[in-house]
Amino acid sequence: MYKRVLLKLSGSALASGEIGYNANSIKHIVKEVENVSKLGVEVGIVIGGGNLFRGNLSQDWGFEREEADKIGMLATIMNSIFLKEAFLQGEINRVKIMSSVKIEGIVEGFERSKAIEYLEKGEVVIFAGGIGQPYVTTDYPSIQRALEIKADAVFMAKNGVDGILNGDPRKSVDLQVYKELSYTDVINEKLKVADMSAFVLAEEFGLPLHVFNFNLNGAMVDLCKGISVGTKITRDGRKIIY
Repeated sequence: MYKRVLLKLSGSALASGEIGYNANSIKHIVKEVENVSKLGVEVGIVIGGGNLFRGNLSQDWGFEREEADKIGMLATIMNSIFLKEAFLQGEINRVKIMSSVKIEGIVEGFERSKAIEYLEKGEVVIFAGGIGQPYVTTDYPSIQRALEIKADAVFMAKNGVDGILNGDPRKSVDLQVYKELSYTDVINEKLKVADMSAFVLAEEFGLPLHVFNFNLNGAMVDLCKGISVGTKITRDGRKIIY
């Protein structure tokens, strides 16, 4: 059973495919994390900002990519504050936000030892601001933060996607979901699940990663208990289909 995990949420997980926030989506996130916390599992969260703004929209607006990514970083901070308040409305009453972009009076700066201290005290810690640099999505920071807090695994939540498919859904409808894969498989076959840089970092340090459908109730609890959900990626994983 996992004791400490890092949940990677996209900004769209808060919006259910919309712009902004969706009440049912927020309630689902809160309930899933609550149930994991009740098991005694320590939870860190990295959240994207795509429901508000994506850095790769810079060309649409004629912005410099660096400036657009700054907007994206601030979007992750806004989402973190929103999610914190949603948790506090439920059963989780101890939440900290730590950001690579420190904003005095709003969010504290990230410090590895403090983050671990918060987690050990049973607090949910939300990591905002990516890594504070442009040209990087929140995929890479999710692996980096997981390594820094010594998480047992990364849970990469996807909306409506059961795991990694054995083909391109744009070219075929008769596809199956991988139960297990190695990082070498993912990298060599250029499977479009997350930034390749994130997979390379996870492989280097042997960090397990689960890609799963976050819309499934209880999926995180099952993963923490060792029940197979979605696709598990490890350094030595075998290529197995359900």
